[in-house]
Amino acid sequence: MSNFVHGEPFVINIGPQHPSTHGVFRIKATVDGEQITEAEMVMGYLHRSMEKLAEERTYTQNIPFTDRTDYLSSMANNLGYCLAVEKLAGIDVPERGDAIRVIMAELQRLASHCMAVGAFANDTGAWQTPVMWSFREREKILDLFEMTCGARLTCNYMRIGGVAFDLPEGFVEKTREIMASFPAFLDEMEGLLSGNEIFITRSRNVGTLPPESAISSSLSGPMLRASGVAWDLRRADPYCGYEKYDFDIPIGYNGDCYDRFIVRLEEMRQSVNIVNQALDSLPGGPHSTEVPLSLRPPAGEAYARVEGSRGELGYYLVSDGGPAPFRFHIRPPSFINLSALREMTVGGSVADAIVVLGSIDVVVGEIDR
Repeated sequence: MSNFVHGEPFVINIGPQHPSTHGVFRIKATVDGEQITEAEMVMGYLHRSMEKLAEERTYTQNIPFTDRTDYLSSMANNLGYCLAVEKLAGIDVPERGDAIRVIMAELQRLASHCMAVGAFANDTGAWQTPVMWSFREREKILDLFEMTCGARLTCNYMRIGGVAFDLPEGFVEKTREIMASFPAFLDEMEGLLSGNEIFITRSRNVGTLPPESAISSSLSGPMLRASGVAWDLRRADPYCGYEKYDFDIPIGYNGDCYDRFIVRLEEMRQSVNIVNQALDSLPGGPHSTEVPLSLRPPAGEAYARVEGSRGELGYYLVSDGGPAPFRFHIRPPSFINLSALREMTVGGSVADAIVVLGSIDVVVGEIDR
């Protein structure tokens, strides 16, 4: 920095090959000293044309595409898409299928939030302990996925009309065991970081976003709730029988990076609660509805949304009566939540920008879809 003249604009690139951008994503930052005066988001490095490719494949064949958008939350992606097809085709899901979907969606939220809080702690300089603890718990949940469908990351488990397989023998007992120990991990993580002076300095009053800005930017998920807005689709627009479950909606009060961390921890506590309730009330009967191999929904359009790990994940489908969607479009929470990045970073330091981006918890696969 010896040749840098204070007051002279200087442009630096954070990414696209940088561990703190959590994927191939670039921030083109104009700085004055250490202060960011302008920030431009540059994306498109991971574009794979999924939405166009989906128009040439059957409705069932498109399910694996959804695994590969938000690849840290494949169960929720599968679910949102299947709900849209079912809405388009008028297909009902058996009660057991809905209950299994809820269990898997909440387990996926736990696994995804483990990655989010562990990586965020790493971005603040907390080094390896929180990340290793988070990965340890996440691996237990991925074991459950592998037990059920044979896959750990891209599960391809949901099906139009229900789920691909019923729960295997021993799943309920193993899940109860993991849920019983999970709160202790959350207490450990909160105890390790919430009182840590460095973590607090790096995250409190950093990347603050008032509720008015969060709403006007169409944010959702933990980003919106950390700004004090108690909006959760599982309550506001229930699906899969979520109205039957008792859970709270955690919110923050400052809308800063620290609040986003705490909200995700509290959401994990609520997910544990929902999984336990679903296991306690797990109905019998079929896990799926019979659906024609070559499904041809009547001409029309449908939009379905779920409360994904990062916020509102929506799927918009248009049918012309054929075996493949005429139009397939995804409303990805990561892409929308990034719209507030400039407001949260301009005026702060370059080091703060890394923490702010980590607090958003983006997955580039659903941005460049």
